[in-house]
Amino acid sequence: MSGFAAANAVTAVSGNYPLTMAARFAAGLVAGLLWALLAGYARSIVVPEQRGRAMAVAMSGSTVALSVGVPAGTLLAGAAGWRVAFGLMSMIALALVGWIAVSVPAVPGRDEHDRPPLRRVLRSPGVAAVLGVTAAFVLAHNLLYTYVAALLEPLDLEGRTDTVLLILGLSSLVSILATGALIDRHLRTLTLAACGLLAFASTVLATALLTSVPWPVYGAATVWGFGFGGAATLLQTAVADAAGTAADLAQSLLVTCWNLGIAAAAFAGGLLLDHTSPDSLPWSALALLALALTVTATARHHGFPTRR
Repeated sequence: MSGFAAANAVTAVSGNYPLTMAARFAAGLVAGLLWALLAGYARSIVVPEQRGRAMAVAMSGSTVALSVGVPAGTLLAGAAGWRVAFGLMSMIALALVGWIAVSVPAVPGRDEHDRPPLRRVLRSPGVAAVLGVTAAFVLAHNLLYTYVAALLEPLDLEGRTDTVLLILGLSSLVSILATGALIDRHLRTLTLAACGLLAFASTVLATALLTSVPWPVYGAATVWGFGFGGAATLLQTAVADAAGTAADLAQSLLVTCWNLGIAAAAFAGGLLLDHTSPDSLPWSALALLALALTVTATARHHGFPTRR
Protein backbone atom coordinates (compact mmCIF):
# COMPACT_ATOMS: atom_id res chain seq x y z
CA MET A 1 0.00 0.00 0.00
CA SER A 2 2.89 2.36 0.73
CA GLY A 3 4.37 1.61 -2.69
CA PHE A 4 1.01 2.31 -4.31
CA ALA A 5 0.77 5.64 -2.48
CA ALA A 6 4.30 6.60 -3.53
CA ALA A 7 3.78 5.61 -7.19
CA ASN A 8 0.57 7.63 -7.45
CA ALA A 9 2.15 10.63 -5.73
CA VAL A 10 5.01 10.61 -8.25
CA THR A 11 2.49 10.32 -11.09
CA ALA A 12 0.50 13.28 -9.77
CA VAL A 13 3.49 15.66 -9.70
CA SER A 14 5.67 14.30 -12.52
CA GLY A 15 6.29 16.46 -15.57
CA ASN A 16 8.54 13.86 -17.21
CA TYR A 17 7.06 11.13 -19.39
CA PRO A 18 9.66 8.36 -18.67
CA LEU A 19 9.33 9.06 -14.93
CA THR A 20 5.55 8.87 -15.17
CA MET A 21 5.72 5.54 -17.01
CA ALA A 22 8.17 4.18 -14.43
CA ALA A 23 5.77 5.21 -11.67
CA ARG A 24 2.87 3.45 -13.42
CA PHE A 25 5.02 0.32 -13.84
CA ALA A 26 5.81 0.40 -10.10
CA ALA A 27 2.12 0.87 -9.31
CA GLY A 28 1.32 -2.21 -11.39
CA LEU A 29 3.94 -4.27 -9.57
CA VAL A 30 2.69 -3.43 -6.09
CA ALA A 31 -0.97 -3.76 -7.12
CA GLY A 32 -0.32 -7.27 -8.46
CA LEU A 33 1.56 -8.20 -5.30
CA LEU A 34 -1.21 -6.82 -3.10
CA TRP A 35 -3.89 -8.76 -4.94
CA ALA A 36 -1.93 -12.00 -4.56
CA LEU A 37 -1.49 -11.40 -0.82
CA LEU A 38 -5.02 -10.33 0.03
CA ALA A 39 -6.75 -13.53 -1.01
CA GLY A 40 -4.63 -15.79 1.19
CA TYR A 41 -4.67 -13.26 4.00
CA ALA A 42 -8.46 -13.05 4.02
CA ARG A 43 -8.71 -16.84 4.22
CA SER A 44 -6.21 -17.00 7.09
CA ILE A 45 -8.10 -14.81 9.56
CA VAL A 46 -11.39 -16.75 9.56
CA VAL A 47 -12.48 -20.28 10.44
CA PRO A 48 -12.24 -22.81 7.57
CA GLU A 49 -15.98 -22.93 6.83
CA GLN A 50 -16.02 -19.15 6.22
CA ARG A 51 -13.03 -18.93 3.87
CA GLY A 52 -15.09 -18.61 0.72
CA ARG A 53 -17.22 -15.85 2.23
CA ALA A 54 -14.14 -14.02 3.51
CA MET A 55 -12.67 -14.19 0.00
CA ALA A 56 -15.90 -12.77 -1.42
CA VAL A 57 -15.78 -9.83 0.97
CA ALA A 58 -12.12 -9.08 0.32
CA MET A 59 -12.27 -9.48 -3.45
CA SER A 60 -15.44 -7.42 -3.81
CA GLY A 61 -13.13 -4.43 -3.90
CA SER A 62 -11.93 -5.29 -7.39
CA THR A 63 -15.48 -5.34 -8.76
CA VAL A 64 -16.43 -2.15 -6.93
CA ALA A 65 -13.29 -0.53 -8.36
CA LEU A 66 -14.31 -1.40 -11.91
CA SER A 67 -17.96 -0.46 -11.51
CA VAL A 68 -17.60 2.63 -9.31
CA GLY A 69 -13.94 3.62 -9.03
CA VAL A 70 -13.13 3.81 -12.74
CA PRO A 71 -16.17 6.01 -13.64
CA ALA A 72 -15.59 8.16 -10.53
CA GLY A 73 -11.92 8.62 -11.35
CA THR A 74 -12.75 9.51 -14.94
CA LEU A 75 -15.35 12.04 -13.78
CA LEU A 76 -12.94 13.61 -11.29
CA ALA A 77 -10.15 13.78 -13.88
CA GLY A 78 -12.49 15.49 -16.32
CA ALA A 79 -13.64 18.02 -13.73
CA ALA A 80 -10.42 18.76 -11.85
CA GLY A 81 -7.61 17.22 -13.93
CA TRP A 82 -5.95 13.83 -13.91
CA ARG A 83 -3.25 14.97 -11.45
CA VAL A 84 -5.91 15.60 -8.82
CA ALA A 85 -7.29 12.08 -9.36
CA PHE A 86 -3.87 10.45 -8.83
CA GLY A 87 -3.16 12.69 -5.85
CA LEU A 88 -6.44 11.66 -4.23
CA MET A 89 -5.64 7.98 -4.80
CA SER A 90 -2.29 8.51 -3.07
CA MET A 91 -3.98 10.13 -0.06
CA ILE A 92 -6.50 7.29 0.18
CA ALA A 93 -3.68 4.75 0.07
CA LEU A 94 -1.83 6.52 2.89
CA ALA A 95 -5.02 6.51 4.98
CA LEU A 96 -5.33 2.77 4.37
CA VAL A 97 -1.73 2.23 5.49
CA GLY A 98 -2.59 3.82 8.83
CA TRP A 99 -5.83 1.86 9.15
CA ILE A 100 -4.06 -1.43 8.40
CA ALA A 101 -1.36 -0.70 10.98
CA VAL A 102 -3.93 0.03 13.68
CA SER A 103 -6.80 -2.37 12.96
CA VAL A 104 -5.80 -5.36 10.84
CA PRO A 105 -4.67 -8.46 12.79
CA ALA A 106 -1.19 -9.88 12.31
CA VAL A 107 -0.84 -13.32 10.74
CA PRO A 108 2.40 -15.33 11.02
CA GLY A 109 4.33 -15.81 7.80
CA ARG A 110 5.67 -19.03 6.33
CA ASP A 111 9.16 -20.37 7.03
CA GLU A 112 11.37 -20.23 3.94
CA HIS A 113 11.96 -23.99 4.15
CA ASP A 114 8.19 -24.58 4.07
CA ARG A 115 7.67 -23.05 0.63
CA PRO A 116 7.21 -25.51 -2.24
CA PRO A 117 8.62 -24.51 -5.64
CA LEU A 118 6.17 -22.99 -8.12
CA ARG A 119 6.49 -25.92 -10.52
CA ARG A 120 5.30 -28.28 -7.79
CA VAL A 121 2.34 -26.01 -7.05
CA LEU A 122 1.52 -25.92 -10.76
CA ARG A 123 1.48 -29.73 -10.82
CA SER A 124 -0.95 -29.93 -7.90
CA PRO A 125 -4.19 -31.60 -9.04
CA GLY A 126 -6.68 -28.99 -10.16
CA VAL A 127 -4.40 -25.95 -10.15
CA ALA A 128 -3.70 -26.02 -13.90
CA ALA A 129 -7.41 -26.41 -14.62
CA VAL A 130 -8.30 -23.34 -12.56
CA LEU A 131 -5.54 -21.32 -14.20
CA GLY A 132 -6.76 -22.36 -17.64
CA VAL A 133 -10.32 -21.31 -16.85
CA THR A 134 -9.01 -18.03 -15.44
CA ALA A 135 -7.03 -17.23 -18.59
CA ALA A 136 -9.93 -18.02 -20.92
CA PHE A 137 -12.55 -16.21 -18.81
CA VAL A 138 -10.49 -13.05 -18.28
CA LEU A 139 -9.48 -12.91 -21.94
CA ALA A 140 -13.13 -13.21 -22.99
CA HIS A 141 -14.34 -10.60 -20.50
CA ASN A 142 -11.68 -8.06 -21.44
CA LEU A 143 -12.17 -8.50 -25.17
CA LEU A 144 -15.62 -7.05 -24.52
CA TYR A 145 -14.82 -4.68 -21.64
CA THR A 146 -11.73 -3.03 -23.12
CA TYR A 147 -13.45 -2.34 -26.45
CA VAL A 148 -17.01 -1.77 -25.24
CA ALA A 149 -17.13 1.63 -26.96
CA ALA A 150 -16.19 0.00 -30.28
CA LEU A 151 -18.94 -2.58 -29.74
CA LEU A 152 -21.56 0.10 -29.14
CA GLU A 153 -20.60 2.39 -32.01
CA PRO A 154 -22.21 0.35 -34.84
CA LEU A 155 -25.45 0.38 -32.83
CA ASP A 156 -25.37 4.19 -32.46
CA LEU A 157 -24.89 3.80 -28.71
CA GLU A 158 -21.44 5.38 -28.44
CA GLY A 159 -22.96 8.10 -26.24
CA ARG A 160 -24.38 5.44 -23.90
CA THR A 161 -21.14 3.78 -22.86
CA ASP A 162 -21.42 5.17 -19.32
CA THR A 163 -24.98 3.82 -19.00
CA VAL A 164 -23.97 0.35 -20.18
CA LEU A 165 -21.01 0.26 -17.78
CA LEU A 166 -23.22 1.47 -14.92
CA ILE A 167 -25.67 -1.38 -15.55
CA LEU A 168 -22.74 -3.79 -15.70
CA GLY A 169 -21.38 -2.46 -12.42
CA LEU A 170 -24.67 -2.60 -10.54
CA SER A 171 -25.40 -6.17 -11.60
CA SER A 172 -21.82 -7.07 -10.66
CA LEU A 173 -22.49 -5.89 -7.12
CA VAL A 174 -25.56 -8.15 -6.96
CA SER A 175 -23.38 -11.00 -8.18
CA ILE A 176 -20.89 -10.37 -5.37
CA LEU A 177 -23.63 -10.62 -2.74
CA ALA A 178 -24.91 -13.89 -4.21
CA THR A 179 -21.40 -15.30 -4.46
CA GLY A 180 -20.61 -14.48 -0.85
CA ALA A 181 -23.78 -16.22 0.32
CA LEU A 182 -23.36 -19.40 -1.75
CA ILE A 183 -19.66 -19.92 -2.51
CA ASP A 184 -18.82 -22.15 0.45
CA ARG A 185 -21.40 -24.73 -0.71
CA HIS A 186 -21.77 -24.22 -4.46
CA LEU A 187 -18.43 -23.12 -5.91
CA ARG A 188 -18.60 -25.46 -8.91
CA THR A 189 -22.18 -24.51 -9.79
CA LEU A 190 -21.42 -20.80 -9.45
CA THR A 191 -18.35 -21.07 -11.70
CA LEU A 192 -20.34 -22.89 -14.38
CA ALA A 193 -23.04 -20.23 -14.05
CA ALA A 194 -20.51 -17.40 -14.36
CA CYS A 195 -19.09 -18.82 -17.59
CA GLY A 196 -22.55 -19.58 -18.92
CA LEU A 197 -23.94 -16.12 -18.15
CA LEU A 198 -21.01 -14.38 -19.81
CA ALA A 199 -21.38 -16.68 -22.82
CA PHE A 200 -25.08 -15.79 -23.04
CA ALA A 201 -24.26 -12.08 -22.84
CA SER A 202 -21.68 -12.49 -25.63
CA THR A 203 -24.28 -14.21 -27.78
CA VAL A 204 -26.78 -11.39 -27.21
CA LEU A 205 -24.16 -8.77 -28.11
CA ALA A 206 -23.19 -10.66 -31.26
CA THR A 207 -26.84 -10.98 -32.28
CA ALA A 208 -27.50 -7.29 -31.62
CA LEU A 209 -24.58 -6.35 -33.88
CA LEU A 210 -25.75 -8.78 -36.53
CA THR A 211 -29.31 -7.44 -36.56
CA SER A 212 -28.45 -3.78 -35.78
CA VAL A 213 -30.99 -3.80 -32.92
CA PRO A 214 -29.55 -1.81 -29.97
CA TRP A 215 -31.92 -2.41 -27.06
CA PRO A 216 -30.75 -5.98 -26.18
CA VAL A 217 -27.37 -4.49 -25.22
CA TYR A 218 -28.77 -3.33 -21.89
CA GLY A 219 -30.00 -6.82 -21.05
CA ALA A 220 -26.65 -8.24 -22.14
CA ALA A 221 -24.85 -5.82 -19.78
CA THR A 222 -27.06 -6.97 -16.90
CA VAL A 223 -26.35 -10.66 -17.54
CA TRP A 224 -22.68 -9.87 -18.11
CA GLY A 225 -22.42 -8.27 -14.67
CA PHE A 226 -24.15 -11.23 -13.04
CA GLY A 227 -21.53 -13.52 -14.58
CA PHE A 228 -18.47 -11.38 -13.94
CA GLY A 229 -19.08 -9.92 -10.48
CA GLY A 230 -18.13 -12.96 -8.43
CA ALA A 231 -15.65 -14.50 -10.88
CA ALA A 232 -12.48 -13.31 -9.14
CA THR A 233 -13.70 -14.71 -5.83
CA LEU A 234 -14.72 -18.04 -7.37
CA LEU A 235 -11.45 -18.59 -9.20
CA GLN A 236 -9.23 -17.51 -6.32
CA THR A 237 -11.13 -19.74 -3.92
CA ALA A 238 -10.89 -22.67 -6.34
CA VAL A 239 -7.13 -22.32 -6.81
CA ALA A 240 -6.57 -21.90 -3.07
CA ASP A 241 -8.58 -25.06 -2.34
CA ALA A 242 -6.65 -26.99 -5.00
CA ALA A 243 -3.23 -25.82 -3.78
CA GLY A 244 -3.91 -26.43 -0.09
CA THR A 245 -1.02 -25.20 2.08
CA ALA A 246 0.59 -23.56 -0.98
CA ALA A 247 -2.45 -21.33 -1.55
CA ASP A 248 -0.44 -18.11 -1.44
CA LEU A 249 1.88 -19.29 -4.23
CA ALA A 250 -1.08 -20.51 -6.27
CA GLN A 251 -2.66 -17.07 -5.86
CA SER A 252 0.41 -15.45 -7.39
CA LEU A 253 0.08 -17.76 -10.41
CA LEU A 254 -3.59 -16.89 -10.77
CA VAL A 255 -2.91 -13.14 -10.53
CA THR A 256 -0.28 -13.55 -13.25
CA CYS A 257 -2.80 -15.36 -15.48
CA TRP A 258 -5.39 -12.68 -14.79
CA ASN A 259 -3.10 -9.81 -15.73
CA LEU A 260 -1.76 -11.64 -18.78
CA GLY A 261 -5.39 -12.11 -19.84
CA ILE A 262 -6.02 -8.38 -19.56
CA ALA A 263 -2.93 -7.55 -21.63
CA ALA A 264 -3.62 -10.26 -24.22
CA ALA A 265 -7.22 -9.08 -24.61
CA ALA A 266 -6.09 -5.52 -25.34
CA PHE A 267 -3.63 -6.79 -27.95
CA ALA A 268 -5.92 -9.37 -29.55
CA GLY A 269 -8.92 -7.04 -29.55
CA GLY A 270 -6.92 -4.36 -31.27
CA LEU A 271 -5.85 -6.82 -33.97
CA LEU A 272 -9.43 -7.98 -34.48
CA LEU A 273 -10.69 -4.42 -34.86
CA ASP A 274 -7.85 -3.58 -37.27
CA HIS A 275 -8.53 -6.53 -39.56
CA THR A 276 -12.21 -7.40 -39.04
CA SER A 277 -15.37 -5.75 -37.66
CA PRO A 278 -16.53 -5.19 -34.04
CA ASP A 279 -18.86 -8.20 -34.20
CA SER A 280 -15.77 -10.45 -34.18
CA LEU A 281 -15.21 -9.54 -30.51
CA PRO A 282 -18.28 -11.23 -28.96
CA TRP A 283 -17.86 -14.30 -31.20
CA SER A 284 -14.23 -14.62 -30.11
CA ALA A 285 -15.27 -14.21 -26.48
CA LEU A 286 -17.90 -16.90 -26.95
CA ALA A 287 -15.29 -19.38 -28.22
CA LEU A 288 -13.09 -18.69 -25.20
CA LEU A 289 -16.01 -19.12 -22.81
CA ALA A 290 -16.91 -22.45 -24.42
CA LEU A 291 -13.37 -23.57 -23.53
CA ALA A 292 -13.75 -22.28 -19.95
CA LEU A 293 -17.06 -24.10 -19.58
CA THR A 294 -15.59 -27.33 -20.91
CA VAL A 295 -12.61 -27.26 -18.54
CA THR A 296 -14.80 -26.38 -15.55
CA ALA A 297 -17.26 -29.16 -16.35
CA THR A 298 -14.55 -31.80 -16.76
CA ALA A 299 -12.54 -30.79 -13.66
CA ARG A 300 -15.08 -32.45 -11.40
CA HIS A 301 -12.54 -34.27 -9.22
CA HIS A 302 -9.91 -31.53 -8.82
CA GLY A 303 -10.12 -27.81 -9.50
CA PHE A 304 -13.91 -27.54 -9.45
CA PRO A 305 -14.92 -30.71 -7.56
CA THR A 306 -18.48 -31.87 -7.30
CA ARG A 307 -18.01 -32.27 -3.54
CA ARG A 308 -15.91 -29.84 -1.47
